[in-house]
Amino acid sequence: MRISEFKNDQARDRFHAAYERTLAELWPGPRTALDVPTAFGTTRVYRTGPRSGEPIVLLSGSGGNALMWHRYIDRLARHRPVIAVDPVGEPGASVQTAPIGGGEDGAAWLDELLAELEVTAAQVVGCSFGGWLALNHQIHRPGRTASLTLVDPAGFAGYGPRFYAWLIAGGLAAAAPRPLRPRLARLVGNSTILESQLMSLMRASMGFRRALPVPPVFSDEELRRLNVPALFLLGARSAMHDSREVADRIGKLVPTATVEIVPGAGHALPTDRPDLVAERILRTAAR
Repeated sequence: MRISEFKNDQARDRFHAAYERTLAELWPGPRTALDVPTAFGTTRVYRTGPRSGEPIVLLSGSGGNALMWHRYIDRLARHRPVIAVDPVGEPGASVQTAPIGGGEDGAAWLDELLAELEVTAAQVVGCSFGGWLALNHQIHRPGRTASLTLVDPAGFAGYGPRFYAWLIAGGLAAAAPRPLRPRLARLVGNSTILESQLMSLMRASMGFRRALPVPPVFSDEELRRLNVPALFLLGARSAMHDSREVADRIGKLVPTATVEIVPGAGHALPTDRPDLVAERILRTAAR
């Protein structure tokens, strides 16, 4: 199995220059950067907020990093310690050294990361692929998660033509002139393309070869093993899955779960409804 890496030194240097510039522009306040060793590579995290309390741990979606949560940091950090993660295998400041072949490997990486950070009761927030990682961690390595907030998580349907069409349309819209992007974002249902700095960082990551697994669908047996409070936030217009079917399945299998389908929102739920998502993260953490 391969690991995620830049195709050459020039691609890596170009990305890291863009990453540091974007970090300086978007991060809203003080932060402490830590490079945490794990068996799968060195993981960059940013800590901010109060020194004590159960931390909110933020896991980005596919192709993302800690900067995905820049609009959330200030609000969350007023209430809780926040740990924003550059996941190993994604374009960011982390460096992967061993392959992640599936959900159990992803769970082992996250558990090792939390152990190194001395986190024993995390409020884990995961978006899309990050939600899949968060769920696998609780399924395979329970004990360090106090609650879950899962924002349109992967792992409930295969990646079908509709999802790939949504990705391609979003990529094309992001390359359009800036004045056209608001209209195109509404047309393709992807508000992420309005994040200009993150779109520039995404273009700088084109020389990054991502080698993480395509999330398989969780089995009923796996979902029945979830036993912590979990909020599933699903976009009513998600291109990843049928949100009503996912909600029905979770309702039958996970007694500790609450499901909310957000009207008018799609798979880009964190940028579609940032105020709602931030409020729900804090509400779940307070439980």
